[in-house]
This record gives sequence, C-alpha cells and structure tokens, in this order.
Amino acid sequence: MTTDVRPERVGAPAPAAPRRRFRKVSQRNTVAGLVFLLPTLLIFLYFSWGPIVRSLVMSLQHTNLIGPARWVGLTNFTDLFDDPMLFTAVRNSVWFALLALVIGFPVPLLLAVAMSTLRRLGGLFRVLVYLPVVLPPVVSVLLWKWFYDPDSGLFNQALHVVGLGPYPWLQSGTWAMPSLVLEATWAGAGGTVLIYLAALTSVPAELYEAAELDGASIRRRVWHIALPQLRGIILIMLLLQVIGTLQVFTEPYVMTDGGPNDSTVTVLLLIYRYAFIDGNFGMATALSVLLAVVLAGLSVVYLRATRRWSS
Repeated sequence: MTTDVRPERVGAPAPAAPRRRFRKVSQRNTVAGLVFLLPTLLIFLYFSWGPIVRSLVMSLQHTNLIGPARWVGLTNFTDLFDDPMLFTAVRNSVWFALLALVIGFPVPLLLAVAMSTLRRLGGLFRVLVYLPVVLPPVVSVLLWKWFYDPDSGLFNQALHVVGLGPYPWLQSGTWAMPSLVLEATWAGAGGTVLIYLAALTSVPAELYEAAELDGASIRRRVWHIALPQLRGIILIMLLLQVIGTLQVFTEPYVMTDGGPNDSTVTVLLLIYRYAFIDGNFGMATALSVLLAVVLAGLSVVYLRATRRWSS
C-alpha cells in the first residue's frame, strides 16, 4: 500500500495572473462609474459653480445685462465703500441679527423643551407650531403687515381693548426692526422646534427618571440634562440663524421697502436696489461677493472657536 504524499508549499506567493485580472476588473469598474457620474458632475458644476464664477467675473465689470459689459476691475468695490448706504445696510442687518438672537433664538428652544414634557396633545402642538412654515413667506409677511396696520390692524385693535396704543409698528424707525423680527420668528420657528424635538428624543429616558427620583425639579432637569445633550445642535443652529438673519430680504422688502427713513434697509435689499432699480449689476454682484466672503470667514472663525464646546 503506497501513499501519495504531496509536499505543501507554505507561504508560496499567489499566482500573478489572478491579481492582474482583479486589478483590470477594478479599473474597468472605476472607469464605468466615472462615466456614469460624469453627466451629474457636469450638471452640478454648471448650475452650482458656474453662477459663482460668473458672479466673480461680473463683480469686476460694469453691466446692466443688456448692453456689452465693460471691464472696470475693482472700481465696483471702491464705489461700494464710497456709498454711505452700504454702512446703513450693514448696521441694519447686524441689528436685525442681534434682535433675532435675543428674541428669536431662545423661543424655538423653549417651545421644544416645553413640548417634550407634554404627555397629551403633543402632536397637535407640533402641527400648530409648524403651520407658519407651511405658509408661503410672502403670504406670512402680508398677513403680519395687516396685523401691524396702525388703523385697522389686529394688534392695535386688541391693544385698544385694554386701553393701550395705537402703536406705529412699521411707521416708526424705532419699532420697525423689532416688528420685522417678531414676524420672522413666528414664520421660521416651527422648523427649528422640530429639530430640537428630534434631538431631545435621543436623550436617554433613564437620565430623566434618575433625576426625578432624586427630587430634581423640571427646571433643573432641563438645565442639567436636556441642554447639555443639545449643546452641539444649539451651536449649529446658532450659526445657521446668524447666517440666515444677515441675509434677510423678504420682510423688509414686502413690509417696509427699507423704510421709514432707511431704518430697515438690509444688505440683500441694497443688492436688489443696485441690480433692479439702478441697473448696476456689477455693484450688486460685488456686494454679493463681499457678503459671501464675510459669511464664510465668520463661519470658519465660529466653527474653530466652538470646536471644543460642540464635542
């Protein structure tokens, strides 16, 4: 009886042919994937980066989009800084953003925390809070413009019942900007409330139960459990709100048209005036480029400053 014993080659290298075949198949799949991705990539570049590049070029030209463009270099930017309305618009935009932080930023957070503690009718309150977001922005602004009417508006009529008013909501340089902030807060708070509510659902229920067994009040549970868990979301929403409020346009355009006495002229409203009233699209795009650079720089500084807090 004979046994055929074949020695095993331990650690022998794999044949080169299968490896070359695998490399060719991988390269072929990569090329096929790029071919299928190319149309989408070209469409994205054309509709996303194309307008950005076009805006950079237009900011260095004098054009009304009808006649031939004339190259002026940095003249549009120097003319911007010579226009006193620029500093008025920047001041008003910053003032709107600060008022929105004081008035509009805490409201969605407080509503979300309060709604998360409801045992009943939670779904109804979610619908009511989100309902203003469903309305078109122009409809919301026109509705509140009627609310602010000095003669027949809802607010002055309601205040008249208790012996107050009438107040010049949109006719006074002092009252106009806070009035716009109130409307913007009402119109946009619903989406932020839902984001906070979704984040609150990720907080472990055991933390609330342990705090409740220790006798912690609702205020302490919110302060020591809910808010620390929402720290990252709060920082992100704060940045998004600052960026959004510095680009406010619909409220001052529809409600006040920048008045009274240019007290509600914002940067985007000034861009609109340069482009569609003065017909100077070069200065309009130059101001748009400056705004984009400022917002990008602000975002970078903010994210670097809050990197440790958001982790």
